[in-house]
Amino acid sequence: MDISVVIPLYNEEESLPELYAWIERVMTEHGFTFEVIFVNDGSTDNSWKVITELSKKSECVHGIRFRRNYGKSPALYCGFEQAQGDVVITMDADLQDSPDEIPELYRMITEDGYDLVSGYKQKRYDPLSKTIPTKLFNATARKISGIKNLHDFNCGLKAYRKEVVKNIEVYGEMHRYIPYLAKNAGFNRIGEKVVQHQARKYGTSKFGLNRFFNGYLDLITLWFLSGFGRKPMHVFGFLGSIMFFIGFISAFIIGADKVYALANGIPQRLVTSSPYFYISLTMMIIGTQLFLTGFLGDLISRTANTRNDYQISEKV
Repeated sequence: MDISVVIPLYNEEESLPELYAWIERVMTEHGFTFEVIFVNDGSTDNSWKVITELSKKSECVHGIRFRRNYGKSPALYCGFEQAQGDVVITMDADLQDSPDEIPELYRMITEDGYDLVSGYKQKRYDPLSKTIPTKLFNATARKISGIKNLHDFNCGLKAYRKEVVKNIEVYGEMHRYIPYLAKNAGFNRIGEKVVQHQARKYGTSKFGLNRFFNGYLDLITLWFLSGFGRKPMHVFGFLGSIMFFIGFISAFIIGADKVYALANGIPQRLVTSSPYFYISLTMMIIGTQLFLTGFLGDLISRTANTRNDYQISEKV
C-alpha cells in the first residue's frame, strides 16, 4: 500500500464526507493505493456514525473510536499502530489542510529521501490570538530542538516514512513535537513544505491558551528526557554537588571568621544571628536533595525495561 492517511478528529461530523471525497479524488487521480484511518477522539456529535457510513461505502475507510476524549497524541498513536502504508500522512479533519498537498509530500518522502516532511502554513487564516502565540512557540521549539529549518512544528499536515511512525511513541500532548521525537529516534532527514491553509468551514476551533502553556511545559520535558533521560545523575548530581560545595565553603568561611574573632578578642555576634549562615545551610540541604534525586533517578533508569531500547536501522 502506498499511503495511509491518519486523521484524528473531535466533533467534525460536517466536514468528514467532504474531506474523504477530496482525499479519494486526489488518490484516484494519481493512482495511489491508500487507506484512510479516522480516529474519533470521543466525539459527542455524530462523527462516528458518519465514519461507519463511509466505511460501508469504501473499503479504504477504517475507524477507531475512543470511549472518551483522550487528546490528539493518543489518537495519532493508535492511528500509527494501524497504518500499513509505505508513507503515512497526517492531517486535521476540519478541512484546513488540503489533500491536494499529498502527492508532493509523498514524492518528497519516496524520491527526495526525507524521513519526515512537515507542512508550513506560511499564510494563515487564524486570529492574532492564535498566530502570535504560535510564532513564539515555534521559535522556542526551533531553538531547543535544534531543528532550524522548521517554521511550523504544530502543523497537522505531515508526511512520514513508515519506519518513523513505527519507531516513535507519541504520548501525552507530544504531537506538537513529533519532528523532535523523530530526531531523537535517529531520523534526521527532516524537511518542510509550504502548504495551503484554508479557513475553517465547519465547527469551531479546539485551540485554547492552555495548549500554548502546556506546549512549553511539554517541550521542557522532552528536552530534559532526550538529554538526561538515561543519565539523570549527570544533571541533578552536578547541580547538587555545586550547590552543596558553595554552601559548605560559605559556612566554613563564616565559621572561620568567628573562630578568628574569638582568638583575637574581637567582639562579634553569634553565627546563628547571621542570615548568611542560614543561606549556606539551605544551599547544602538543597544540594544534598538534588544529589539524592539524581541518584534515585539513576537507580530507576537502570531498572527500566527500556534502558537498552536502542534504535537499530539495519543489520548485516
